[in-house]
Amino acid sequence: MQRLNTKELITDLVLIDIINFSQLDSHKQLEIVNFITQSYKKVIEKMLNHSKAPLSKFVIGFVPTGDGFYCILHPRIKGFGTILGLSFNHLSEQISKKYSYFDGVRIAVHTGEVNEFKDILGHTNYIGHGLNDCARYLEIKDYTISTVMVSDIAYEHLKNFLCVYKDYEKLLKERELRHSDVYTFYDKHGNKKMGFLMWLRKSGIINPPKINLNAII
Repeated sequence: MQRLNTKELITDLVLIDIINFSQLDSHKQLEIVNFITQSYKKVIEKMLNHSKAPLSKFVIGFVPTGDGFYCILHPRIKGFGTILGLSFNHLSEQISKKYSYFDGVRIAVHTGEVNEFKDILGHTNYIGHGLNDCARYLEIKDYTISTVMVSDIAYEHLKNFLCVYKDYEKLLKERELRHSDVYTFYDKHGNKKMGFLMWLRKSGIINPPKINLNAII
């Protein structure tokens, strides 16, 4: 059997899910997906200006889901996914003011395994348990708008990130980062999941640290 040419990565995954997307007509679906995608892209590019890192290095993968999309971050920035999710959440609140029919987004953050491969057209694509696991965190029944659901694994990587980048720990305290008690629930497959709902009382966009993202993954 021929060996598959794949690359396995453990990294942060940020899932954006548009609320009530299937209830919109096709024109509004296209309009809001296009606006959100372009808005998030512009925001990330602006966030990266100070570090001179290209978007393609920071977000190594972008996987559409139909109701939204996954952002797969560079493994060297592991732990920042939660902060990016909180920044995305702030932006979605601004978008809600522009489109009356837009009910917002649900955001999940997980640190897990993805496998990189070349699709039939030769483009880089991603698959893996990490993507599926990330989606399971949106199944929590107590999810509330203006929060981000963070898996227990992603939360541990956030804490490791803050131990290295002390200025971010200070910044999140200034922004009044809050989180719920740990949630324990079972997904639709009967698998036990644990995580936290997180939010910033003073929301906003937070830039990533200056990290050499040109190093080999």
